[in-house]
Amino acid sequence: MTQHDPTSFPVVGIDVSKKSLDIFIDQLNQRVTLDNTDQAISTLVQRLKSVQVRLVIIEATGRYHRRVAATLLAAGILTSVVNPQRAREFAKAMGKLEKSDRIDAMVLAAFGRQIQPRAEQIQPQNRTILADLVSRRRSLVQLRVAEKNRSHDDLPQLAAEQSKTLLRLIEQQIEDLDREIAKLIDADDDWHNKSQIIDSVPGIGPESANQLIIDLPELGQLNRQQIAKLAGLAPLARDSGLFKGQRCIRGGRHDVRVTLYMLAHNAVLWCPRFKRFFDQLIARGKRYKVAMTACMRKLLVTLNQMVKTKTSWNQQLTLETA
Repeated sequence: MTQHDPTSFPVVGIDVSKKSLDIFIDQLNQRVTLDNTDQAISTLVQRLKSVQVRLVIIEATGRYHRRVAATLLAAGILTSVVNPQRAREFAKAMGKLEKSDRIDAMVLAAFGRQIQPRAEQIQPQNRTILADLVSRRRSLVQLRVAEKNRSHDDLPQLAAEQSKTLLRLIEQQIEDLDREIAKLIDADDDWHNKSQIIDSVPGIGPESANQLIIDLPELGQLNRQQIAKLAGLAPLARDSGLFKGQRCIRGGRHDVRVTLYMLAHNAVLWCPRFKRFFDQLIARGKRYKVAMTACMRKLLVTLNQMVKTKTSWNQQLTLETA
């Protein structure tokens, strides 16, 4: 359901880079390039308000889009931050195979006009800080795995010593991040309560619970079908005419699925009810990957219902059906 009549106001696309903003206002057919600075963004806000812009589309660009998106939202201008892949696929559907900052801004405006994506909500500063810390921790964990894979008994003495030193440093930094993340979670009542509920499931630890809170803030706010699709764990149809394709998962949030895989793996090991569910699937001839994906989905929708109802894990709790 759209929030506004799509023909009643200009839609703006902004292509963001580290130093500049390429802007396209569709109904006015105006193209503007500004510096990605506080002063220029303030000027942009006044200009957009003067032409009664209500919807701005921006591609997610790591960190560079944050300042302009936050400023627009604070000014009361509906702003949607979209996945770059979605925008690129939309451009291809329009026949726009070429790519430049000006073209991207125009494509984003057309995307907003046709799709009307949901506007963002103003995020507390602590959420941005927490997301950065969790992202940093995830990078260090990946670095730790890579370094451990590179280390072996045949390394020269100097290389082996350097590897051990680096691994100790990585471990220390991960521990420091865990303490800071836990401190931020404990300071927010809503985050703390969610973390306690998720952590109550056997096999789930506080670090994983905190990652899920940041990567999936919609947990507890959507129904089971919506939360599964958002995470990329909903089996999607692949049918055409008489052909009935095998359902499979795709899309969604990669980081959420990575976290949920580890949580489901631990739940199968330490939670009798999830182990029983997993074993039943294997006994029916399901492959390991299929059975584990089903456990991930069941765990996700169960956690979603637990957070929604503010209910901690107990043996009488009904496992939600995905």
